[in-house]
Amino acid sequence: MKMIINEPLPGNAECADSLKNVLDALYVLSGKWKLALILCLVQSPKRFNEIQHAVTGISAKILAKELKDLELNDFIKRNVYPTTPVSIIYEATEYSQTLKNVMGELSAWGQQHREKVKQSMRKQS
Repeated sequence: MKMIINEPLPGNAECADSLKNVLDALYVLSGKWKLALILCLVQSPKRFNEIQHAVTGISAKILAKELKDLELNDFIKRNVYPTTPVSIIYEATEYSQTLKNVMGELSAWGQQHREKVKQSMRKQS
């Protein structure tokens, strides 16, 4: 972890702006599934059932809702192809690539946290 030495604490306005930005991000990406769905679609475009199989545990109802939310916020694109039957393919947009660093940091932190929990459990036994 990076230590900040001899740097002034941020002011109230800076803290408020930072908090507002974090809350905006959490509002758009909130929930258990959104980042998992973006990760799934960044790998490759997929059909609804392919997404449901790739993201274990998500119900069809929740998947449909989350895909609509992600499309509304321009993280994914829904492509409809006039075949018989109609083919619908979901894909990540360029905008979803802006989350690359965030997802990398979350992944690294998640791994670090998992190790911390494992060590804590070992100490208790």
